[in-house]
Amino acid sequence: MTTDQPIRIGLLGTHSTGKTTLLKRIEMELRAEGITVGRTGRLGKRAAAAGLPKMQHHTAQSTEWIIAQGIADEIAAMAQGAEVVLVDRAAHDAVAYFHAALEYRRETAPRVERERLLTLAATQLPKYHLLLATVLDESVPVDTSHDYDPRYRRLVDQHVHQLLDRDDIPHLRVHSDPDSQAHIVDEAVQSCLKEALV
Repeated sequence: MTTDQPIRIGLLGTHSTGKTTLLKRIEMELRAEGITVGRTGRLGKRAAAAGLPKMQHHTAQSTEWIIAQGIADEIAAMAQGAEVVLVDRAAHDAVAYFHAALEYRRETAPRVERERLLTLAATQLPKYHLLLATVLDESVPVDTSHDYDPRYRRLVDQHVHQLLDRDDIPHLRVHSDPDSQAHIVDEAVQSCLKEALV
């Protein structure tokens, strides 16, 4: 590749909508093109390991931790020589989880705190060459070994798409059907190859 800066592809969406599988497919295709790929992820589990609340218990503090750790992970992937960084949970994802947690608990965070986190997430948008957002399809079976609350999962999906639509943030929606998935994988790979030639 010939670009000076790594290409970043961000992905967000509620849990168990195929995000990790999608990124693995994109990574595999890019590696087949001889491209060095870094992939971030597991932010929620790492936040919990650090003693922070997650899922419907998210707070402003845990949200800020996830955004900041995600930024640090992207920088680390760049430092290790990745030509393409696949970001599992772009910054707005954490904000959507926080807003969903507030609605789930019927709470309201101070306006200044909500705006501060949104501003922090918005600082990351110019870095993404491509932003992808999965769309919840509740007819697709989920991993029953996880204790997912369907209402919270639905709220996260709603807040993800509300945030993206409200601020008119360019992105591609990823649906659960195989044709949509294949199209998105091809879009992502072609976007990287095209960017490399600029």
